[in-house]
Amino acid sequence: MAKFKYIAKDENATTVTGKVTAESKELVIKELRKRSLIIISVEEDRGFSLKDFSVGEEKVKSEDLVIFTRQLSTMIDAGIPILQSLEALEEQVTQKYFKSVISAVREDVSVGNSLSASFSKHVRVFDSLFISMVKAGETGGALSALLDRIAGYMEKALKLRNKVKSAMVYPAVVITMAVLITVLLLVKVVPTFKGIYESLGKELPGMTQILIFISDNLKASFLWLVLAGIAGFVFFVNYKKTQAGSLQIDRISLKLPIFGPLIQKVALSRFSRTLATLIQSGVPILTALDIVGKSSGNRVIELTVEDAAKHIQEGESISEPLIQSGVFPQMVTRMISVGEKTGKLDTMLTKIAEFYEDQVDAAVAGLTSMIEPLIIGFLGIVVGFIVIALFLPIISLTSAIR
Repeated sequence: MAKFKYIAKDENATTVTGKVTAESKELVIKELRKRSLIIISVEEDRGFSLKDFSVGEEKVKSEDLVIFTRQLSTMIDAGIPILQSLEALEEQVTQKYFKSVISAVREDVSVGNSLSASFSKHVRVFDSLFISMVKAGETGGALSALLDRIAGYMEKALKLRNKVKSAMVYPAVVITMAVLITVLLLVKVVPTFKGIYESLGKELPGMTQILIFISDNLKASFLWLVLAGIAGFVFFVNYKKTQAGSLQIDRISLKLPIFGPLIQKVALSRFSRTLATLIQSGVPILTALDIVGKSSGNRVIELTVEDAAKHIQEGESISEPLIQSGVFPQMVTRMISVGEKTGKLDTMLTKIAEFYEDQVDAAVAGLTSMIEPLIIGFLGIVVGFIVIALFLPIISLTSAIR
């Protein structure tokens, strides 16, 4: 018996996920079909694996997907048949995994499947937002325009993500270097001085004794600390994969003193931009909300959006459950409410997205300027303490000789 994880759609077009224990993948598929579920993917769940962190050929870069989408849109708009367009793009792509995916899509289209159905077989590359918009484009006869809109959306999302990443790189590198230098000093340099001071046979200053105590304990338990760090990381990764774990971690992340507001702004910008793009593309509101919740990047917002979808099914507005949740700021809920009443929800959502994208820019700039002096101050205190503690006995000895 093996455990399999699945992604499927129910009768209301809501994405459902879960795990099933069965003897084979075929039996899992049979069981899911009995439940009237539309299967998206079924994979064997092997638990934690180093493959979860792989960045090799089994992953398609966002930049490559944007270029593919933009070029496919241009070719279709120029009147080139979809099959010929896919053949040309397949020859152009150099990444092996992406090339194989395009080839598989081309083969599915050649036997009569729709483009959206062919894309839906490769959920690791084409997410639910991408597939839904392509389907809307096929239904409305505006595939090239919708592909162009998808590419524009992905470019904005990629730009936003890169801004946040670039803001985090500098602090992460400096902090890592600071920790490594501090550990190196404590494990290698301090023990050398300790041997010299012991040979002198004199009582050491309090600062030096504290430093040697820290060095001795760190050296003795260094391996255990490394193992504990690895175990903690593995636990965190697996805990975040659970529904309860991801919800708790996302709740905490929104309340962090420095990074919390930035995380919230990014999530709100992504929510607004995604929902606006889907509504403009003619995707049904319930399907759009289902996609938006899962693409928000935050479990708290996802649950809030799911609750909003339930209220809409009961005939209520979107804004009411968002107001009651307390997760969305008043400005956002009021603009959504005005958008609903005036029939310009997509316009209001676009304005919200643009506002929060500007807010993210300002927050990233402020965060960088604030973190830099904090890191420099921390480095100065730590390294200064070590240097003073190391040389204090030498200074005392020199004073005594004089």
